[in-house]
Amino acid sequence: MTTGSGLDAQIGFGQESVWGTPVTPTRFVEFDSESMKFDPTWLEPNALHKGLKYKRLSRATISRSSVSGDVTMDVNTLGMGMLVRNMLGSTTTTTTLVSGSAYKQIHVPGDFRGLGLTVQVGRPEPSTGTVRPFTYEGCKVVKWEFSLKDNDTPSLKLTFDGQAESTATALTAASYLSGSSTYNFSQATLKLGGTPATASGETTITSGVTVATIIKEITISGTVPMATDRYGVGNSGQKAEPLENGIPMITGKLSAEFNKTELYDLYTAASGTALQLDLTGAAIGSANYLFSFIIPAIKLKTAAPTVGGPDIVPMSTDFEGYSNEVDPVIQCKIVSTESTTV
Repeated sequence: MTTGSGLDAQIGFGQESVWGTPVTPTRFVEFDSESMKFDPTWLEPNALHKGLKYKRLSRATISRSSVSGDVTMDVNTLGMGMLVRNMLGSTTTTTTLVSGSAYKQIHVPGDFRGLGLTVQVGRPEPSTGTVRPFTYEGCKVVKWEFSLKDNDTPSLKLTFDGQAESTATALTAASYLSGSSTYNFSQATLKLGGTPATASGETTITSGVTVATIIKEITISGTVPMATDRYGVGNSGQKAEPLENGIPMITGKLSAEFNKTELYDLYTAASGTALQLDLTGAAIGSANYLFSFIIPAIKLKTAAPTVGGPDIVPMSTDFEGYSNEVDPVIQCKIVSTESTTV
């Protein structure tokens, strides 16, 4: 029985072996929204023709094609590894046994060359109830944002740039990972400071201090500048693989109550510090489900407390991640029951 509405929508991802060569989706996730779309470039010559004032239908053609869009989803305990790999450009990750049935994945920034996803969206058609497939190949994550608000679930927004859209590829039946659940605000711990160290490919922070300030929201974002207009003569209007062509950035924001000692003094001192955000889930034997970000070196770039009335004085604090020339600029660690290579 179909509804013909968004209730029957689905989205799936497949890791491409060769960028731009579509594959069957293997990872399906629950999602909140998507805006994937075909982006054609139209050529419409405007040469003067006596007696004609309007552009001619016969001269309007599509010269180049591209796809782009966002996908927003909750951060779940299972199935996030493929997406994090494409966010950071991490290498093929072999999960490591922690204990019992708990396995960890470590993702750090790497090379985006050759990395691509096939994204397939199933969109229900109201008039027929049919779920129509839209398949997008050669998709790279050019921007991402993790956000966590007070009394909410963590959200991950991925911004894609891709090569082409197809509506002829059959819809793959959605299959979801059994036992997956969603993290929530009560499972979050935020620490600042401490000493970062990297050993055996994993970064840890010792002596980090749990933030005492009331934090209403935290966001962590990544931007990877890429040359997304590599078309050229002889490519039949299809773009070649986008390549990095600028300085990537890790940024974030803390929406908090005003705290001079913990945040504002750190801002005015212009000194670096480490940041660790952990989402700790249910137990897996002697371990726990975990989704963790570590940024070994950040600087607070703005931190302006403002009085807007009788309410509690807020302070919005923006930060940026930097290379300390020793540790990865950012690390995402996942602990789950997934034992397969990502």
